[in-house]
Amino acid sequence: MNFRIILPIIVLLLISILNNNFVSAETFNLIEQKELFEQALLDSNNNNFEQALGEWDQYLDDFPNDPAAHSNRGNIRLTLGDIEGAIEDQNIAIKLSPNEYDPYINRGIAQEAKQNWDKAAEDYLKVIENDSANPSAIYNLANVRNSQCSWREARDLYKKASSISSGFVMARSSMALLDYQLGNYEAAENEFRKLIRKYPYFADARAGLTALLWQKGAFGEAESNWVAASGLDIRYSNNNWLTEIRRWPPNPATDLDQFLSLNR
Repeated sequence: MNFRIILPIIVLLLISILNNNFVSAETFNLIEQKELFEQALLDSNNNNFEQALGEWDQYLDDFPNDPAAHSNRGNIRLTLGDIEGAIEDQNIAIKLSPNEYDPYINRGIAQEAKQNWDKAAEDYLKVIENDSANPSAIYNLANVRNSQCSWREARDLYKKASSISSGFVMARSSMALLDYQLGNYEAAENEFRKLIRKYPYFADARAGLTALLWQKGAFGEAESNWVAASGLDIRYSNNNWLTEIRRWPPNPATDLDQFLSLNR
């Protein structure tokens, strides 16, 4: 969810003075700025977070008014557990570029990490007010409503996000989990199976189907789906991760935990 980056196009102006060509100091600074930014972004994308943080620090020492850099550094700070620092960077990015959406979304995610659900929702709604078809803002608002136990609203928001972006598989899986929570078992099972057919290595849908099959008494098929899910992502065996980080709603989370307790 990186800040959309608009970098200046580097145009090398070759100026001939007494037959000697040279690059202007301004152009050299633009080249240096671009190289520093791209290196920091590369390390961020490669999960070299500590190194990336140092590079963003260095970049912002030289170019303190770049909102994209502040937003990207804020994301790294959040990843490293510095929630307040992340919010501070997103605040600066918003001040420098108030019409850019990504810093609002990134700040909302940081507010979610503090469980400041209302403040997170404010940021997502700010984006949606200006871009009603922004799937990231809609999906994240759905996560907030899910955490606030507003199951039906969350379910409808997940559906909207997945309708806007058909490849948004986590939105579709989350919608199925909310159908599960609301007792719409057939709809949930159909969606899980559709996802698994198209994305056989998608652990969330397999884990969700495991819980649902166990709940309806189909123990053998539940076991086979769990073998696949746990092989893809062992975190689904950790109920704390499932409810606090992935934020499954309580009914499917409880059913999966009860299924797993049989094998403990």
